Amino acid sequence: MFVKTGDKVKVISGKDKNKEGIVLKAFPKKDRVIVEGVNMMKKHQKPSATAPQGGIIETEASIHVSNVMVIDPSNGEPTRVGNKIVDGKKVRVSKKTGEVLDK
Repeated sequence: MFVKTGDKVKVISGKDKNKEGIVLKAFPKKDRVIVEGVNMMKKHQKPSATAPQGGIIETEASIHVSNVMVIDPSNGEPTRVGNKIVDGKKVRVSKKTGEVLDK
């Protein structure tokens, strides 16, 4: 999967199109990601020890990884991701600028 936790991404399709956010969690086996502030859902929560108030809680739901594009840190535009071997390590590379995305 080309997206990792902590990447800044842009949503390219769906109800939240053109929104940007940070990937909070990635699920590689399911090809899904949870993006901060995107695909919000309401969950009815009963009062419990962890949530004594209860009520309706808004949380992020996962979206398919094909609906997001990684934002290139050098120019701030969405880009496709490629792989390259640098110093014996496989790293992710921006297709637009050729810059390495991994730290």
